Amino acid sequence: MWSRLWENFGEDPYLTAELGVQFVKGVQEPLGSIEKLAVSLKHYMAYSDPKSGKDRTDAWIPEHYLREYHLPPFTAAIKANARNVMVNSALINGIPTHVNKRLLTDILKNELGFTGFIVTDWGDIENVYKRDKMTASLKDAIAMAINAGNDMAMIPYDYKSFTTDLIALVKERKVTQARIDDAVRRILRVKFELGLFETPVTTLNNYPKFGSEDFRRAAYNTAAEAITLLKNNNNILPLRANAKVLVTGPNANSMRTLNGGWTYTWQGEKTDEYGAQYNTILEAVRNKLGANNVVFEEGVVYKMKGKYFEDSVVNIERAMQAVANVDYILLCIGENSYTETPGNAHDLNLSDNQNR
Repeated sequence: MWSRLWENFGEDPYLTAELGVQFVKGVQEPLGSIEKLAVSLKHYMAYSDPKSGKDRTDAWIPEHYLREYHLPPFTAAIKANARNVMVNSALINGIPTHVNKRLLTDILKNELGFTGFIVTDWGDIENVYKRDKMTASLKDAIAMAINAGNDMAMIPYDYKSFTTDLIALVKERKVTQARIDDAVRRILRVKFELGLFETPVTTLNNYPKFGSEDFRRAAYNTAAEAITLLKNNNNILPLRANAKVLVTGPNANSMRTLNGGWTYTWQGEKTDEYGAQYNTILEAVRNKLGANNVVFEEGVVYKMKGKYFEDSVVNIERAMQAVANVDYILLCIGENSYTETPGNAHDLNLSDNQNR
């Protein structure tokens, strides 16, 4: 039920480790690149295994299970020289991962020998205080997070208060100078490795192939090769030429549902607008079979300004009537796009409207 499941390589630790290693190599070891890049492994660790299935909620996992299932992919990617690790936004066994020194320092830095730097996720030091109620103040949460091993803080808004509090904590000896030196050393080390002091920024002119036809073709081929036909009973596919087809369902004429979250925008809600030059399922079928051979009745539509799972009935009766005059029904049901907490689900069933 976890709302970021589709962002993952999968549930198998070995497969995830192997794909993770190749991803690190592909990003960090490109040939002929004008700049070097650093991979961020996220989210360390067990973010994908909350007890409730809800994003950023508590995972209840004994250490031997953490080590058997969740640690191996990170271990493999770190051995492949990944240079950054982002922390799990949630809690493990009641402890916010951002203040879990055993996971961040004892295991990641000391046991695994990680020499890159650890970065917090978006506003998660503040969450230790405001959401998780682990400290009496934000300043105390900063002390716990830095002492636990975080080297860089992703502070989206009030970074001045963060720096003021951190300086005060060092002066009060609640955070040691050695801990600050370690964090700075790790950040500078990676920056030096990336050549950021020689080439701090690059421009679009440095990337003549960006958005090129070659890259588009490579992306298309990757997507096409990833398609899996699960069943083809009685050789229904490919559809015969000049077949009459009813296309129906809320996902039939939507670019948003084809692409998912993180497409153009965070929740993918603007994909229909920004991706209008591409084909929805309906448009592709019309292009292939001819508009005269395709009947379109949605039956159910998503409420695009509501929550991702909200939908309404529009014309199921017309869709049922159209069945009598076609050879095939292409039923496009499933999910709207989502990610992170807005994508939390309460069950795994289709909506009542889609079931109907």
